Amino acid sequence: MTGIRLAPGDEAPDFTLPDADGNPVTLSKLRGQRVIVYFYPAAMTPGCTKQACDFTAAMPGLTAEGVTVLGISPDAPAKLAKFREKEHLTFPLLSDSDKSVLTAYGAYGEKMNYGKTIMGVIRSTFVIDADGKIEKALYAVKATGHVDRLRKDLGI
Repeated sequence: MTGIRLAPGDEAPDFTLPDADGNPVTLSKLRGQRVIVYFYPAAMTPGCTKQACDFTAAMPGLTAEGVTVLGISPDAPAKLAKFREKEHLTFPLLSDSDKSVLTAYGAYGEKMNYGKTIMGVIRSTFVIDADGKIEKALYAVKATGHVDRLRKDLGI
């Protein structure tokens, strides 16, 4: 892994990205609530679908606790809209086509894929507190079981 790594207590890098409908979503406008920002490699792939569906299943409990979820990938908004419709996802999917936000969070860089080192999206999840600070920074997470573990860690 190369590049920066965010840690608890760090200021969360602010961003404005288009959602699946092309509407801008700005992280700093969500101050006052906890936000889970998770980065995933590609919409409509098996692991990413599992993770997105797990977040959707967890949304009632997360929403009840005042937690917002944002999923970010390099996919174009049109592909994100298809993903959302196909899987009935209930939280915003954001497009980071130039990978600037992925890079700012240390979620893009060298990773191992089937024994080869490649450049790509590092599946990562960040919990950002109401003041815009990193509460948890989880790198190279596994898609399966991640949401349940995260809910346990957050006491939700």
